[in-house]
Amino acid sequence: MTLVDRDIPASDNPVDVIEQIATRHGWSFERDDQDEISISVTGRWCDYHLSFTWLSEMEALHLACAFDLKVPERRRAEVVQLIAKLNEQMWVGHFDFWTSESAVMFRHALLLAGGADPSPDQCEAAMTIAVEACERYYQAFQFVVWAGKSAAEALDTAMFETAGEA
Repeated sequence: MTLVDRDIPASDNPVDVIEQIATRHGWSFERDDQDEISISVTGRWCDYHLSFTWLSEMEALHLACAFDLKVPERRRAEVVQLIAKLNEQMWVGHFDFWTSESAVMFRHALLLAGGADPSPDQCEAAMTIAVEACERYYQAFQFVVWAGKSAAEALDTAMFETAGEA
């Protein structure tokens, strides 16, 4: 995601800012109602589904970023262990296991107490952080779910960074 042109007017609903960003980038989205929007973003490993919800009573703009990975019952405990290990390393946001969907997602919220408006920069930064976290750890989740690796093995593999090209 590239942070460019910031001429987005202020709005009474923070979700309007997200819709304007999605439109500018040409991302497909659905505006479920005035307080919710779902956006599809293509990543390196898969498509990510970003959902923003304005929670007016909490004055928070909630972001959830999910990817298509259904966790079978037999691998849930190890996925939860991986999530705990990943969250120890996160500075912003966190991963969750969504039990009802058997899915993993990244979550974060922008607190906008006192009537603060989110800036397009804040919203794009939150989106970038979410997608980058999912991209970085996607393979670790794959290793646990499909290769039967332990959380520690999957994390070690995901944290290994190569330099140069062969």
